Parts: sequence; C-alpha cells; structure tokens
Amino acid sequence: MREGPDIARIASLVGDPARANMLSALMDGGALTASELALEAGVGLPTASSHLAKLGDGGLLSQSSQGRHRYFRLAGPQVAAMLEAIMGVAETAGPKRARPGPRDASMREARVCYDHLAGEHAVAMLDGFFTRGILDQGKDGVVMGKAGPSFFAAAGIDLSTLPGKRRPVCRACLDWSVRRSHLAGSLGAAILDRILEQKWARRDAQSRAIRFTPPGRRAFERTFLA
Repeated sequence: MREGPDIARIASLVGDPARANMLSALMDGGALTASELALEAGVGLPTASSHLAKLGDGGLLSQSSQGRHRYFRLAGPQVAAMLEAIMGVAETAGPKRARPGPRDASMREARVCYDHLAGEHAVAMLDGFFTRGILDQGKDGVVMGKAGPSFFAAAGIDLSTLPGKRRPVCRACLDWSVRRSHLAGSLGAAILDRILEQKWARRDAQSRAIRFTPPGRRAFERTFLA
C-alpha cells in the first residue's frame, strides 16, 4: 500500500449521490437533523442514518445533541473548502446538469461558503484587496498586506481577535461558480459577519444565497470594493 493520505476513501464518501446531497445541504455552515438530511438526499431515514454514520466515521461530519435531536454539521472549514473545490471541477467537467435558473444566478452572485462570502462579489473583493495591497499573495498563500490593518480597522473588523482562533486568518478558497479564489479563513468569516450585522444583506431561507438590499450593496461596495 502506498504511503500518504487515503484519497480513495474520502472520494468514495463524497462520491455517493445521497451523501453528496447531504454534504451540499450543510455548506451554509448550519446543522440539520437526520430527518432533514434524509429529505435533502431523497432517501429514507434508515438509509440516511447509515450514510451519516459513514460520513462521521470518515471525519467529514460532526454531531451534537440537543434534547431528543441529534444535529449534524460539516466537520470544519477544510471539509467545506474541499467540497467547494469539487464543485468547481464538476462545473467544468461533464456531464453537466441543466442550465441553472434564477435561484442559481443569485448563488453565483453571492452565497455562503461554510462561514464566509463566496460568489462574484467575494471574488471581486479579494481581487481588490490584492490590487490595493490590503492582502498579498505570499509563497505560503494569502497574507496580510501593509494596508490591511488600517483598512480593516476602518471597516469595523478587529484583527486582534482573529489570530487566536484555530484556523488561518487568511486563506484562498477556490470559488466553484467563478473558478477563481475568494477569501476564507477567520478574516473571511469576520467580513461576512460584518455584512450581516450591518444588515447590508440577509441569508436566503431556502438556499445558500446572500441577498443584498440596494443600500446594503452600495455600502458593501464602498467599504470592501472601492
């Protein structure tokens, strides 16, 4: 047996259509019950429970209990990043599904990717950060640029609270719909939190889409894209 990570095992877990649908349903960073995930997967509850056990054993899901219910969520941002990257490959390699409708157009524009902003707005934001020296592309990935600390302080984001979290502050995440990178890491999560706190946008109740209000879009563009 070759040394190294067992790619085939992870690929087999994600590759089952029912399990893929369950994982996709958790890409908004939320938690769902087994019954809710069974509906997402289009399978019965016993079958769903078997799939969830395999995903848990494989390290892709975590679970917690509240009262009589068990809730499942993605095991962490690394799992979400993997799924987003697979979606990017699936978008370019056939066979393709039918062309997305209006709801999917909203998803391409702005959506939640686990806990940070993805889509066209997020890709444009990261491009602008690089152009203005707010972030830089270092040899080990995305790093804070010289203009970053003052910029984020003015935007209402306290960088001093981010390094203590058990994850990178800045990380590039391949965007499946644009096929270029958006910003992940604790900084990406803080930016999305700021957008929602300011009520510039809200999460769509039926999908991962982020829907900006007209004034909110202008405020977002002034703050993060100008």
